[in-house]
Amino acid sequence: MRRSVGRLAAGGIAIAIGTAFVAATLLAGAVMTRASYDAITASLARADLVTYVAFPETIDRVADLPAVEAVHPATTSGVELHHGSLQIWANATPRAPHRDLEVQTLVEGSLPAGSGEIALPGPMAERLKVAIGDDIEAPYNVWVASDAVTPEGSTTGEALPPTSAEPTTTRGEAAHDSAEEEGDWESASIVLRVVGLLDDPLGAYTDGGGAAVISVEDTEAFTGMSLADMSIGADALIVLAPGADVRQASAEISAISESAVLTKDEAAEFRISKTGADGKVVTQVVLAFAAVALIVAALVISNTFQVLVAQRTRTLALLRCVGAGKRQLRSSVLIEATLLGGISSIVGIVSGTLLAQVALTVLRSSTDTPLPATVSISPSVVLAPLIVGTAITVLAALMPARAATRVAPIAALRPADTPMVTSRSSRVRLVLASLLVVGGVTGLGLGLTLGTDDPGLGLALGLLGGAASFVGFLLGSVFWVPRVVSATGRLLSLTGSSAKLAAANTGRNPRRTAATSTALLIGVTLVAMMSTGAASARSTLAGTLDSQYPVDVLIATPGQQDGGTTALPSTVEATLRQMDDVADTVPVHSITVEMGQAGSTTTEDGAGWAGLRAIDAADANRVMRTSPSADQLRDGAVVMNTSVASRFGVSEGDMVPVAQANVGGLSSWSPLVVQLEVVVADIKSSGFLVTRSTFAELVPDPVGPDELWVRLADVNDAGAAFPRIQDALLDQSVMITGAAAERAQFQQVIDTLLAVVVGLLGVAVVIAIVGVANTLSLSVLERRRESATLRAIGLSRRQLRLTLAIEGVLIAGVGAVLGAVLGLLYGWAGSAIVLGTLGDVSLDVPWRDMGIVVVVALAAGLLASVLPGRSAARTSPVAALAVD
Repeated sequence: MRRSVGRLAAGGIAIAIGTAFVAATLLAGAVMTRASYDAITASLARADLVTYVAFPETIDRVADLPAVEAVHPATTSGVELHHGSLQIWANATPRAPHRDLEVQTLVEGSLPAGSGEIALPGPMAERLKVAIGDDIEAPYNVWVASDAVTPEGSTTGEALPPTSAEPTTTRGEAAHDSAEEEGDWESASIVLRVVGLLDDPLGAYTDGGGAAVISVEDTEAFTGMSLADMSIGADALIVLAPGADVRQASAEISAISESAVLTKDEAAEFRISKTGADGKVVTQVVLAFAAVALIVAALVISNTFQVLVAQRTRTLALLRCVGAGKRQLRSSVLIEATLLGGISSIVGIVSGTLLAQVALTVLRSSTDTPLPATVSISPSVVLAPLIVGTAITVLAALMPARAATRVAPIAALRPADTPMVTSRSSRVRLVLASLLVVGGVTGLGLGLTLGTDDPGLGLALGLLGGAASFVGFLLGSVFWVPRVVSATGRLLSLTGSSAKLAAANTGRNPRRTAATSTALLIGVTLVAMMSTGAASARSTLAGTLDSQYPVDVLIATPGQQDGGTTALPSTVEATLRQMDDVADTVPVHSITVEMGQAGSTTTEDGAGWAGLRAIDAADANRVMRTSPSADQLRDGAVVMNTSVASRFGVSEGDMVPVAQANVGGLSSWSPLVVQLEVVVADIKSSGFLVTRSTFAELVPDPVGPDELWVRLADVNDAGAAFPRIQDALLDQSVMITGAAAERAQFQQVIDTLLAVVVGLLGVAVVIAIVGVANTLSLSVLERRRESATLRAIGLSRRQLRLTLAIEGVLIAGVGAVLGAVLGLLYGWAGSAIVLGTLGDVSLDVPWRDMGIVVVVALAAGLLASVLPGRSAARTSPVAALAVD
């Protein structure tokens, strides 16, 4: 090994990269698991137990248990906050009765001690331009009945867009969804003094920029509901008394709540399983790519040892002649491999740990996501890469070690011919490779055919078929890769003698050429496959996201007036039209309507309440990503999607009565009833769409548009555009919902995951490139006498370097091109199977990515020849001829 340090370096580098990848993956997986756990459990504060609240009396009954110190429902409500001309719509939570049940951290000041006080998250306070001690106003409406005054609920005051689950709920619906008493809405307000500033360190309320904390009394005033009623459908967070038995307390609480009682850890695991946010899943996926990198590294190492053993054949034969046994020679090769694998793995573990720590430090400084400061090194992080790296190296050396003992001592002392594939092994390999390719392609075909009816079966067949066919291609590479390289070399040989020599050299050892090119082919195939899948996924998902989120941003009024909604100020549209982020705007009327039987508030027998928007087809086409056609959105028709039609028990062409719903509960209410034809369209909306003319029949004298639908100039920039729109409307009393921001998050996640996958697979390409350089270096050492002879008969140094350069480009180029073609085919097949359930699949070719991979591979093959070529050219012919 001391004499062969230079020859073993490339193999060591390959295995070090692979083990560094495994170590970094395990460390990253631990970080992702911790981050996922913290994010999922953020809203659980430091509760001992968690249970589901199904009955309003649950909170009080649980609080009365001796084992319970405090209980608090994890609920939020909406509140409108004014400070001068600045106005925002914010999430608010009631103050918890115990410090361990408070989700957010107090940074400055104190939490509300009673009514009229509020603690604000830092970003919310900055937006309102308030500090501790300042007063802010919280307006709301109250329902004034004949004999009672009931505050109007603000939790359901959102006029949600057609992209939302409930697009037409109105303010006060929580308290008066079926009210019959006579009365009216009146405005009221509460002055709240800012007493504290909060931080949301674990991102429990990231979607709302944090949540204000107010007193329980003020929460009940804003919502028009008791805290017990608000808790229905929420989780109850419980702190046990000191010394309480957790198991016994869980049983007592479960008997009261009639629901499962979980510890915080159990609740986190349950939520993680529901959201798929488990870092272990991500770790397993990434480890699969690490396995690919190690397989490529194994090919490189196996190739390295084959060349080393071939070069030492005469030395090993001499040892056999003087008494060394086969077992001793085999052990010497395997011990060498063990030492190489162990040392390289240790280097990889150290490098991977440093890489993971640097990446974590960068992420902590560049994102707001809560992350640990340092990576956590466990025994598995050290042992797994060490064992895997060493085992891979030893396995890669088994065949060369066996070959070293199969050569007879006398035969080994003679010059050895170039190793070739025997006819017996050729037939077995060829039959097995053919069966795998044919069977795998058949499995892929079945996956494409059956995947439309059974996605799970189609995916399983596709994965199995793709893997089998790819293994078949690799197994048969010793037959077809050298032929492709040779054919390509013959085309290049027309350019001169150097190209002829390079083509001849690639065909001298088919196994080595195939192994080297195959290592690169694996990496490029997988990178090309993922790039093709990424391009196809982006195109396919773009159409799906257009349907899922047809309206980018919706501006709506939160107020209610005389049983209807408040008109949106005209200045809102004027302000937005001046922004570069906004491409177009359309004002829209919205009301709650009753379809079917008069007076019904359910969906039985085709009756119930839902939201209705008024917009003409031309305007819908301007502002919506996907919109009904002019034939669908026409006068006399009500447009809904398939799920809504099914919920209401109607179908295409049915005539149904539609009337404005009596949300306010006025006893003198006498709405207009209009018969409309049902039109089922492919739109994402849980409500109805009608034309403005049809809307005028339902509401002859509307107060004015109460919503503004906004189309962004660049939906991919929604993450930055949305806060700019919020800032531009701080002086307006409006609610802003951002479907575009959610859509942009999905796109970012997709692009990030695909970029990470391609980057991880790029490691395999790097290892394969190391293998190309290793092959050329060993080839130079093996052919020193041949190179010297060529130099002696007139080949110049420049021609010798050019020969090696062409050889490197041939091996790398053929592997890259073949890998790109295979990756394209596998990417198309995989996209068709995986994305087929989403709708029409768009199969794209990522020409840029393909070109980059091929160019990088060609450049790498060229660079890999520089040092070997320089070494060969600098050695004098006389010195080289003297080498035995």
